Parts: sequence; C-alpha cells; structure tokens
Amino acid sequence: MLHGGVQTGTAAVAVHSPEASSVRYIALALVVAVGLLWGGLDAWRGLAEAGLVWFRSGLVAGPLAGVLGVLGAALLVDQTGVESLGPALTGGAAFTALVVMGTGGLGAALGRALPQPRADR
Repeated sequence: MLHGGVQTGTAAVAVHSPEASSVRYIALALVVAVGLLWGGLDAWRGLAEAGLVWFRSGLVAGPLAGVLGVLGAALLVDQTGVESLGPALTGGAAFTALVVMGTGGLGAALGRALPQPRADR
C-alpha cells in the first residue's frame, strides 16, 4: 500500500511541478529503505519463515498497489480512467511485487546475519 501511495504522490508532483524529476527516485529509495528495514526487523526478531511471508506479501501488494495507484491518481491527481488499470495490474504490479519481495527478502537475510536478541529477557 505504501507503493500505491508513493505512485499517487509522484504523479501529483509530476503534474504540478514537472521540473522536479528527482522525486520519483527519492520515492523509490524510500520504498526500498522501508522494505529493507522491515524485512530486517522481521528476521532479527525471529519471525518464522520471514522470506515466505515477504513472498506472499509481494503477491498481494503488487495488484493492490496497482489498483490503489490508479484509484488515487483518478481521485486526487487527474482524470485517470479505467484504461490505466490494465498496465497497472500487469507491469506495475509485477514491479511492485519484485520490489516488495526483493527488499523484504534481502532485509530478512541481513536481519538473520545480525546478532539475535536474547530470549531470556
């Protein structure tokens, strides 16, 4: 859902301030940082099968972010119509799913490499 909100925000910035081209890269870096941190915390805290959780999350987040991005753009940015839903549910959803799975999985791998918290507290 974060990526759907970021898509809407970057679309709004692109419409209202076309000269602000670096916003898209900053927004993507924010999404990647959140995925890495969250995946790392999941594994560090000892969440069972953190990689599988992030895989399933990517499968759900991709289409959901596509729908939310189109809906947000239609309501808040411009007159985006139903014709934008197809590309959002194919290429856009695949990209979002890969971002979620990749960053969450990498974060989980990094989190497992960190010293684990003690369970006797």
